[in-house]
Amino acid sequence: MSIKRFSYLAGITFLAIAMILAGGWCLIAIWYQRGIGEPFRTILVVALTLLLCILVGGLATKRRWVALALYCLLFISFLGWWATIVPRNDRTWAPDVARNATATIDGDRLEIINVRNFVWRTTTDFDHNWEKRTYQISQVSDVDLIMSYWMGEAIAHTIVSFGFRNGDRIAFSIEVRKENDESFSTIGGFFKLYELTIIAADERDVVRLRSNIRGEDVRVYRLRITPDHAQKLLRGYVEGANDLAYTPNFYNTLTSNCTTLAFELVRAVHPGLPLDARIILAGYLPNYAYELGATDTSMPFEELRRLSKIGDRAILADFDPGFSAKIREGLPYPH
Repeated sequence: MSIKRFSYLAGITFLAIAMILAGGWCLIAIWYQRGIGEPFRTILVVALTLLLCILVGGLATKRRWVALALYCLLFISFLGWWATIVPRNDRTWAPDVARNATATIDGDRLEIINVRNFVWRTTTDFDHNWEKRTYQISQVSDVDLIMSYWMGEAIAHTIVSFGFRNGDRIAFSIEVRKENDESFSTIGGFFKLYELTIIAADERDVVRLRSNIRGEDVRVYRLRITPDHAQKLLRGYVEGANDLAYTPNFYNTLTSNCTTLAFELVRAVHPGLPLDARIILAGYLPNYAYELGATDTSMPFEELRRLSKIGDRAILADFDPGFSAKIREGLPYPH
């Protein structure tokens, strides 16, 4: 085979692969769009899949440039449609994410509206309580990293909890904002399927839901952080909540989720924090924090991880008003 012939075949093969990959991404994006109802969505995806096969096959014919031109026209049309899909705050949301937290800061006084304090009996049976609470930013005493595991060690949900000198706590959970009839899809999270929300909540709600109701493996890591940095991080969370309340944004499984956004907020306080794969594999985020010296390092990490598990204490505390204090009994505190 001549070099010219080999180059031609290699070029056609590369172009075909690129068309298949880009076209496949477009088809998946169309499939996951809630604005396209059934059965039209299925018919559209099947028809476009057949057309994609025809156009890719057309590269092997003398009309390859016609096939390529039609493909480019379709792809540009898709991008134009994709750009029209924008995040919104006015959908029919699931009850637990129905309200965005918002906050005002007046000097040292922090007022947070829509603090979630649901009473969960099961995942479908609960009392709705949205509250307004006030705090003094200067009284922030500690920050804890709370991780909730439900699928092995690599996958976890990240919650950041702030403690105050009077014993109060407020927890922030960056969550998928599902509609009332939606369930979560990891793949769908890549394709503008969900918006984001920042939930400000009582730990008897957001932690107990995961530990006692869902039966997830919840772990609490006390962080080494100065009061000044803790206050800046708290301000970052409330500013982020306000931004999402007025300027909605999409969730993305890889780039815009509970851990990556929390890391961005922490990095705003500590600009030198290095990027690490464990920011994506959220379950290993405590390992990363341990290596940075942000948690107690007086013992091996395996021992710290064992002590961080609060499941048994959470079950015993359950509806106790002192839930937050009781789940922290015996937790190592970095000094």
